[in-house]
Amino acid sequence: MILAGAACVDITPAAGLNLAGFAARTQPATGMHDPLTARAITVEDTAIVVLDIIGLHEEMAARIRERSPLPDDNVIVAATHTHGAPISMQGRLGHAADPGFLRRIEDGAVEALRMAYESRRPATIAAGMGADPGVAWNRRHADGPLDRSVPVLRIRDAGGACIAVMASYACHPVVLAADNLLMTADYPHFVREALEAAHPGAVALFLTGCAGDANTGHTAQASWTLAANSARTFATAERLGNRVAAAALEAGEAAASDAVGAAHRELDLALTRLETEPLPELAERWRAEREQAEPVRAILLEHWIAWAERNRDVVPGHWRARVSMLDWGGIPILAMPGEIFSETGLSVRNACGGRPAFVLAYAEGTPGYIPPRSEFPFGGYEVEEAHRFIGMPGTFAPGSAEALAAAAQSMLGERYLTTQPVA
Repeated sequence: MILAGAACVDITPAAGLNLAGFAARTQPATGMHDPLTARAITVEDTAIVVLDIIGLHEEMAARIRERSPLPDDNVIVAATHTHGAPISMQGRLGHAADPGFLRRIEDGAVEALRMAYESRRPATIAAGMGADPGVAWNRRHADGPLDRSVPVLRIRDAGGACIAVMASYACHPVVLAADNLLMTADYPHFVREALEAAHPGAVALFLTGCAGDANTGHTAQASWTLAANSARTFATAERLGNRVAAAALEAGEAAASDAVGAAHRELDLALTRLETEPLPELAERWRAEREQAEPVRAILLEHWIAWAERNRDVVPGHWRARVSMLDWGGIPILAMPGEIFSETGLSVRNACGGRPAFVLAYAEGTPGYIPPRSEFPFGGYEVEEAHRFIGMPGTFAPGSAEALAAAAQSMLGERYLTTQPVA
């Protein structure tokens, strides 16, 4: 047996903070639909903690690892990427983050890790793979790739009681649109609610997979409006969340071994400018366009103008990335930073040798979209524009996603080359 524990900490702030994720939404949160949480599982001296926020600044992720009771190198810090939480990264996403909420995020993650670590008891791990719930759609290409996997992991104590259940799926948590002003984890809330109802006393974790180009059926541009959409409601989030949960609950499972390990790689990813005009000229053109633009478009242009002025003398440079892996009894948990596309996620999953692997994005830092080479010819918001709103000095250069996948694949090869997958 291994030693394992789990914990959940409420990190919901008071109403009144600006919610992250939609440039069109300028009104503050009016209340809460469901609590924002920090949820952690520890297995021996390794752990994962996931927060109901749009993303983590890499400096905060590093502090959480350093402050946790576990070895720094043995902890993965991830975000669900909900667009129903206040701004969680200083210097990104167009508005200043509230310092009190930033402290609440960090302290909540550390507290969840501490509680999970101190509650460890003898346990076993079992894992399996759920069937495709049919929820995600590739929002860039009608026939584009999707990671349809629903890996699920259950941890039970010596008496058979479920300590924790962990599931993952690659789909943007953006069922709720820019008109929503209630804090929420979006559809992951309903996934967890269903999993915990089926496993009384357990803490449920939902981990978002590589969903940079995957959501529930709308384009990125469809969120550039404050108009209500009858397909993007809490009722829809509940229905879709329950479908993901059902896939997890129906998954078979096989016992894992007692082997536990951790690894990570760090690499520098180049940033580049796809803009062909000098930034001062772009700023002037966007100012002229703003004068005639519809209100929501004008808000977006404000962000772009501010970006151009802030970066006019800035060389894009590099961004330091961290790719992490945990091995829980032969079950790999691989975590990449940023918004990773389905193609990249599938390339990592295909290297897992049939194991019920967790292939995650939005971990250890969320600096925006990291598209694969194949997507650059198509351009579009995720490739050409999103970095301006997010606040990065440039977009990630072609080859960045492939470098992250290669780092993950390298760790997989070193860990599992001579071992067998979970049956």
